[in-house]
Amino acid sequence: MASRSSDKDGDSVHTASEVPLTPRTNSPDGRRSSSDTSKSTYSLTRRISSLESRRPSSPLIDIKPIEFGVLSAKKEPIQPSVLRRTYTPDDYFRKFEPHLYSLDSSSDDVDSLTDEEILSKYQLGMLHFSTQYDLLHNHLTVRVIEARDLPPPISHDGSRQDMAHSNPYVKICLLPDQKNSKQTGVKRKTQKPVFEERYTFEIPFLEAQRRTLLLTVVDFDKFSRHCVIGKVSVPLCEVDLVKGGHWWKALIPSSQNEVELGELLLSLNYLPSAGRLNVDVIRAKQLLQTDVSQGSDPFVKIQLVHGLKLVKTKKTSFLRGTIDPFYNESFSFKVPQEELENASLVFTVFGHNMKSSNDFIGRIVIGQYSSGPSESNHWRRMLNTHRTAVEQWHSLRSRAECDRVSPASLEVT
Repeated sequence: MASRSSDKDGDSVHTASEVPLTPRTNSPDGRRSSSDTSKSTYSLTRRISSLESRRPSSPLIDIKPIEFGVLSAKKEPIQPSVLRRTYTPDDYFRKFEPHLYSLDSSSDDVDSLTDEEILSKYQLGMLHFSTQYDLLHNHLTVRVIEARDLPPPISHDGSRQDMAHSNPYVKICLLPDQKNSKQTGVKRKTQKPVFEERYTFEIPFLEAQRRTLLLTVVDFDKFSRHCVIGKVSVPLCEVDLVKGGHWWKALIPSSQNEVELGELLLSLNYLPSAGRLNVDVIRAKQLLQTDVSQGSDPFVKIQLVHGLKLVKTKKTSFLRGTIDPFYNESFSFKVPQEELENASLVFTVFGHNMKSSNDFIGRIVIGQYSSGPSESNHWRRMLNTHRTAVEQWHSLRSRAECDRVSPASLEVT
């Protein structure tokens, strides 16, 4: 009983690390007795089983060995590989846009060339002009003096009778505004024309410095479209406008091979109750010149076409010697409301000619068979605003262009 109580006391005091593995008392002769050995073994077994029952159970964890290494200072981190598409030669060249690499003068760096190098490269001649700004009256004066060494004309259809000489004139404008341009007279049969003409532009000084002066030399041809010989452009921020100056500049090719035909200002108004379609021909500007000496004697012919049938023809008076005529003439056509959607108005500008047939300048068609988006928009605005006059500028088109897109143009002369 004494040994059992001592066992209980030992259970309450000792830990697993403090459990003695050998008995503390020995026999006098230094050997352990059999009874002592059995008692020690029994006591040790009791203590181990008691500690095992008190220890909480823990899950088994399978821990794999972790390898550690030291990166050297020169070793670079490995980047993830990126899958790249492999281009064949055909795919590679398909990405190019050929027009961006054409030999057109607009893409050439002519600013790095001298006038002598430009003249030698293009051989289009030179233009003499001057500029000066008047601070008192707030206008810019451009003087077109002369040109020299212009190339002979080129005719692709054989219509040009005199292939040895040009009939040059100069158009002047301040970019980006190309609508309010000026134009010199035509000099007949010469490659070194003398113009000596002055033109003024009403424009504030600060605005003038933001513009670019564009001078375009054009070859007049009565029997076909006028051909652009070359151009000169001068950013006005690069010159002393107040002090003024004059320059000889070599002409460079222009991407615009043909000049514009001019513009026409019209007003349309429809009265449903009266069934009347009213047309006002107000003015035109920068019309194509049809006469070498006088400019043009322009008039406008207005023709009403119902479906594909010519119904009525009217025309304005002609104004002598101008390419910027003011008409302010009104015309009225009888058009019932149920027929309005099938109506077309053909406007043709001619240069009056006393000796032969009138010279065609340009044409537009407004109505069912409009000749372009601008004309369709004008007709649509008129239909949506009855009894109200609707004004709009229109750029004239060639006869061939109108015939190609408008059946109504084919029904008139």
